[in-house]
Amino acid sequence: MNSNQSRNLITDLEALVATTATQFALEGSPREVAILANAEYNLQRNGEDWGVDYYDLYFQVPSWLYSQIADDIDKYETRILDKARELLKPYPNDDLARVFISPILSAGEDWRKKANNWVEGKGVNNQGRVRSDNIASRKEDGLLFRSENEVLLYKALKSLGVPFAPLPVFIKGGEKYRRIEPDFVIVKNGVVLVVEVDGDTVHHETPAEAHERMTMLAHEGVHIERNCSTRGKNGAINRESLLNRLISS
Repeated sequence: MNSNQSRNLITDLEALVATTATQFALEGSPREVAILANAEYNLQRNGEDWGVDYYDLYFQVPSWLYSQIADDIDKYETRILDKARELLKPYPNDDLARVFISPILSAGEDWRKKANNWVEGKGVNNQGRVRSDNIASRKEDGLLFRSENEVLLYKALKSLGVPFAPLPVFIKGGEKYRRIEPDFVIVKNGVVLVVEVDGDTVHHETPAEAHERMTMLAHEGVHIERNCSTRGKNGAINRESLLNRLISS
């Protein structure tokens, strides 16, 4: 098999980003996968040295994602750079010098109104932002979710008319400060139920880890439902059986 001598980093940039995301997924790094999967990107020539062209790779991610990774942005830039450079061995004349991650610049028609609403405390939302090890990368009705299964359960609960909260933040102060974010909290007839949904992201939490995370609520009498299956035949939600399973009154 003859190699394609015309291949270079510029023409294969999409494949480089996709393969880098795959490698991070295989090692179980959801934050890096979320950055690569949701980013707009471009390559800019940095310079040349001894016949090697060096490039800077720029990633622009949605603001909701950037806000979840901003504190560790240098770490993610370094990790993505190192991983991508591992894949450039077939390109002896090309190399990456730096990786930069920044928010996508956008200005909607009503951005000023939204900004003023935020100043006044309208629409403030810390939902879906606690667990940086498993980024909430899906949106539905302005809310964040971590998997398609969570979105399906959200739609089912909304159609049933029961009070519930998706990815709410719970804080316990004192000597041992804790901050957790259950997938769903459902309230009906005086019963408080936490539902943890099997996800479809690359992060997989063990039952022991999930139990430890929910201990502070379980000790207060909250019912915990783990590994909730929400799909019926042909992937549809069975709303009646869902309510019967999750909320006994």
